[in-house]
Amino acid sequence: MKKRSETDEKKNPLHREYGLMSNVKWVFSAIVKYDKAMLAFCALGIVCAPLMNYLWTFISKFIIDMITGNGEPSELLVLMLIFTGVQAAATMLNSLYSFEWYRFIFVRFKLMLEKNIKVMSIDFPCLEDPDLMDCYQKASDACGSNDSGVEGLMRHSFSFLQSLAVTAVGMIILGTLNVWIMVGIVALAAVNFAVRNFANKYGKAHIWDPLAKWWRMNDYMQREVTDFTFAKEVRLFGLKDWLTDKYKGLKKERYNVQVRNERLWFIVALTSTIITQGVQLFVYIYLIYAVSRGEVTIGDFTLYVASSTKMFEYLNGLLGGVADLFQRSRQVDDFRSFMDYNGGSDPTEGKELPEPDRWEFEFRNVSFRYPKSEKYALENLSIKINAGERLAVVGLNGAGKSTFIKLLLRLYEPTEGEILLNGVNISEYSKQSYYRAFAPVFQDVELFAFPLSENVSMQSPENTDKALAEKCLTDAGMGDKLQKLPNGISTEILKIIHDDGVDLSGGEKQKLALARALYKNAPVVVLDEPTAALDALAESKLYSDFDKLIGGKTAVYISHRLSSTQFCHNVAMFKDGRLEEYGTHNELMEHNGAYAEMFRIQAQYYIDEKEAAASV
Repeated sequence: MKKRSETDEKKNPLHREYGLMSNVKWVFSAIVKYDKAMLAFCALGIVCAPLMNYLWTFISKFIIDMITGNGEPSELLVLMLIFTGVQAAATMLNSLYSFEWYRFIFVRFKLMLEKNIKVMSIDFPCLEDPDLMDCYQKASDACGSNDSGVEGLMRHSFSFLQSLAVTAVGMIILGTLNVWIMVGIVALAAVNFAVRNFANKYGKAHIWDPLAKWWRMNDYMQREVTDFTFAKEVRLFGLKDWLTDKYKGLKKERYNVQVRNERLWFIVALTSTIITQGVQLFVYIYLIYAVSRGEVTIGDFTLYVASSTKMFEYLNGLLGGVADLFQRSRQVDDFRSFMDYNGGSDPTEGKELPEPDRWEFEFRNVSFRYPKSEKYALENLSIKINAGERLAVVGLNGAGKSTFIKLLLRLYEPTEGEILLNGVNISEYSKQSYYRAFAPVFQDVELFAFPLSENVSMQSPENTDKALAEKCLTDAGMGDKLQKLPNGISTEILKIIHDDGVDLSGGEKQKLALARALYKNAPVVVLDEPTAALDALAESKLYSDFDKLIGGKTAVYISHRLSSTQFCHNVAMFKDGRLEEYGTHNELMEHNGAYAEMFRIQAQYYIDEKEAAASV
């Protein structure tokens, strides 16, 4: 097992095999952590299981023996009352255990929360690794239902202990008849288990695990065909048939996998049925022979027949339960592999970022290469952002502008070189405190199905200043829109949760993002092409107005359009991951290089738009 585990981990370094006992111990520790009372209820179920299964078998034996032995009616009545009382007590206690099933779900939900916190805490670049995303998908599958993964291992562990208790009592009963019969039944049950365990193992490795990529593709296709964001392209470009064909192809792949799974388990079911019927036939033949020789009574006959059937059923369940435990343990391997993945530094690790009197950043010979990429996205970058400076970062798409910003924001760590804040390497500070220094506005603005005020504050309701959120929206240019909303600043956004939720246009989303930056009131403002949905003139005005609102803060403006460069102190032009030109707007125009050429080309569009606006 160890050799196989090492081989698997070499093939997939993100996957680990912890072993059944380790995983059982792990889920029990989760139960103890989140709901200790569940252990007491499950103990009741384990004690009651043998009583529920064998009590009436013994009653039948004693009744038949008393009748055939001319027992007194009063003795029979006392016997019936005792057994009925025990049965009633066991039934009530077992019902109490059965009604506590929701506790398993509670613990699973807690573990799901841990998983979600984990994925929100790992380093940003990890989320771009498809292997890790497959690992995350498997971890999600492992806590996605009642009978699989972490909850399945909890349930089946207790079911196994119940089956063990019932089987142990059955073995004691049959041992009084013939030890070799008991041994034979155990051996046949072991064969049944081996077949089932092989099927579980084979099914996970060759049928279900390869579907991790399929699930990601299926989720993506689900979003494409149902997300309002894609609705215009689907209709205007006539993508319905094309998407439908892709969707059908995905579903056919899933159907073929299901067919393979059903065929596998048909063979397992057929094998199990043959073995079960063979055991029952053998026991019946032996007992009939024993009764004919006077070796057992008629009462014993009923006891042993019922007990052997019950024992084989639970022994199969016990050994099959081991196969089920192994199957769910393998799924728990997936969950724990993701949870144990080293997703980078703890965001709270490092010293607290002080509140300096100036915010000066310097990139010293910084290079960055994405994981699994041989080409540098940024190479040997040295640049300084002075306190209170407005820096315009320009260049064509793919020039390295956004990578530069993600390094500044510490979403990425440099592959080479260092980034300094007031002469101190930013890696010395905790990410949590470092992030508080920035008010970013990105091109892709994500809205949350929360009230508008919370979409601005990005805080819980009790920590949201609605008056300030309203002011920030007005300052960002959404005052008129705000007045038209049904519930003003308390209007729900998106229709995902609330039917009366409001959708915002692309331009409105970007103004909302600007309002977020104003609300956060951080000392450093970063705008990463947030005005892409606006026309050139609207972009120029918005930049100019926003620049006045942030006062003397340090600000970085990124755009492939040059509307922000003239009011900035310096311009950094990137090309192919390198700093191509640097200086003031006038200096770069006099240099007459790539920046001047780009500016003159774009200036013609601004002139045309101004003339068009004036003629309206």
